[in-house]
Amino acid sequence: MKPDKRFEFAANVAKGLAGQFGHNCEIVIHDLRGEDLEHTIIAIENGHVTGRSIGDGPSHIVLESLGEDPEKLEDRIAYFTKTADGRVLKSTTIFIRDDDDKVIGLIGINYDISMFVAVDDAIRAFTGQDHPVHDPESISGNVYDLLDELLNQSVKIVGKPTAMMSKDEKIRAIRFLDERGAFLITKSGPKVCQYFGISTYTLYSYLDEIRSTAK
Repeated sequence: MKPDKRFEFAANVAKGLAGQFGHNCEIVIHDLRGEDLEHTIIAIENGHVTGRSIGDGPSHIVLESLGEDPEKLEDRIAYFTKTADGRVLKSTTIFIRDDDDKVIGLIGINYDISMFVAVDDAIRAFTGQDHPVHDPESISGNVYDLLDELLNQSVKIVGKPTAMMSKDEKIRAIRFLDERGAFLITKSGPKVCQYFGISTYTLYSYLDEIRSTAK
């Protein structure tokens, strides 16, 4: 990939932020210019926070951004995510754009606030206040873990096992997967077909119906 000053600057910012905020603050740079969406991380500081490293793939936030209108795509500031082992993170996503305003990468900031959440929960329990509701988004280490997470979410949205789903319910679940960028993952189609017990022809028929309706 051709060197780009924007990514060099982003990598320097990552080092600075990690140094400023310490080992609980992960800064990750994704390069979205190529076609390989399984290995988008080109720089990362404090990767132990999410267990990722250079060469790993994107989160679902990244996949969703690739399918959205660049003019409507906005940075996401201070939202909650969680790691595979259940730690809560406070996250920010800032998009890197080229001269034509096309998204070509992003800077992700993930700060591990698990200790703060635990202290907050303890104080609330002691004072008798209502327990806060945490519903953070998951951060996966690779795109195949991400696909599994999206499949699980699609079933939760419908509210019944895939074997009991009607055609319309399967279309609803597959629409969710499409909106979240699941089909940008290489070889996701066969896994989705197996998961929902449908043929490749049926999957593409559903996708055509979903996308034509969206238009």
